[in-house]
Amino acid sequence: MIGKLKGTVDEVADDHAVIDVHGVGYVAYCSTRTLAKLTAGEAGVLHIETYVREDVIRLYGFASKLEREWFRLLQSVQGVGAKVALAVLSTLSTSDLANAVALQDKATVARAPGIGPKVALRIVSELKTKAPAFAGEALPSIGLKQELGEGVAAAPVSDAVSALTNLGYSRDQAANAVAAALKDAGENADSARLIRLGLKELAR
Repeated sequence: MIGKLKGTVDEVADDHAVIDVHGVGYVAYCSTRTLAKLTAGEAGVLHIETYVREDVIRLYGFASKLEREWFRLLQSVQGVGAKVALAVLSTLSTSDLANAVALQDKATVARAPGIGPKVALRIVSELKTKAPAFAGEALPSIGLKQELGEGVAAAPVSDAVSALTNLGYSRDQAANAVAAALKDAGENADSARLIRLGLKELAR
């Protein structure tokens, strides 16, 4: 079983890369985000998920272990295979995906090619309890986003997020700003203070 490839990038195509490891070229199918980090002729490292079927052995390559974990996690959802999982990871970074799941934001997930509303809903519903463990950079605000996604956030928090989204910020941006504002203002801050501090955060 191949878990990692380290060698020279021989070729970067639309959906795969060829990694030359001591004269042997390995074809690894990757998200466009991972492919964008590879340059032909330069050194490259891919974390690999190996699929063995009766008629084919296929390698999927990822720039990080976290991306590989999300690839596995996505396929635990009914209707999501390797191709669809790669499409999601091509459209959303792992942090964006963790945020979308926590916020139950099926519209963001549905931006990926091949993802319809029903599959997007299944992804955010079935993976919501697992998002914190795979949040990566999104971890500091993931708890707040889960509360918002489940509709159980404190009124000042949800009011502040709503006000910021009404000003044109995405729900994710608004939630991040309010999470940062809570650190400064404390848990008992009212919505007006959270909005003010959130706007300062967004202006940085």
